[in-house]
Amino acid sequence: MPGTRVLAAQAWRDVETLLDRQLSPLGLRAMAALAPRRAETIVDIGCGTGQTVLQLADHVGAEGEIVGVDIAPLLLDRARERAAALTQARFVESDAARLDLPDGSADAIYSRFGVMAFAAPATAFANFHRMLKPSGRLAFVCWRSLEENELDILPLRAAGLEARADKTPFSFEKPDVIRAVLGSAGFKHIAIAQHDEPVSSGGVDEMLAVLLKVGPLGRILRENPALQDAAAPRLRAALEARNANGRVLLDAAVWIVAASA
Repeated sequence: MPGTRVLAAQAWRDVETLLDRQLSPLGLRAMAALAPRRAETIVDIGCGTGQTVLQLADHVGAEGEIVGVDIAPLLLDRARERAAALTQARFVESDAARLDLPDGSADAIYSRFGVMAFAAPATAFANFHRMLKPSGRLAFVCWRSLEENELDILPLRAAGLEARADKTPFSFEKPDVIRAVLGSAGFKHIAIAQHDEPVSSGGVDEMLAVLLKVGPLGRILRENPALQDAAAPRLRAALEARNANGRVLLDAAVWIVAASA
């Protein structure tokens, strides 16, 4: 049977377009906080299938460089396909804590939901700090608590599986934890802004496809497929109750984090 990481990567690939539609508005908030500039070198941590690499590449232009980093080869293969026409994009398969880019080689480090699952967060962020120029910048978006995120808690409650949720994606739910990790890694001028925004992948069918594949409910169902037959109709009913003009919006609760080297 494929491992947990492989199953997660395949699920992402299966709903790539719909997931990008859902997460892009949140990622763009962190990108605005980063304020990428022409000709910069930016490292994108947890780049997945590459949407954020493409977005960052628009900012830095052909004179810059975007280094997309992910631990999942299946996702990186797709990212390379999407960025094939971009001379300023390259990709590295690596665990972030072991990412071996030269000291002081990056102007900025960015991530869209790619920094919450590190086994040793302080080590990973210290490695990011090492890679940054003295004038370097960091910005990322991460989830607040599970309970604040309707996008995740509604599907779990609809399926009756809230008690089985993996809390790893919400490891940065407390701003004091973020400040402690970044501060210990050497970052300064740490700014943490609360942001709430309704997001969507489309109508009931599109949202159902995403939520059954990814997120906390998706993980439970990937690892326990026998639960899907009971969960799917209950989630569909909950989404239909939120359907307005062919679109289902669920609230996302995130932190937009920015810091300097």
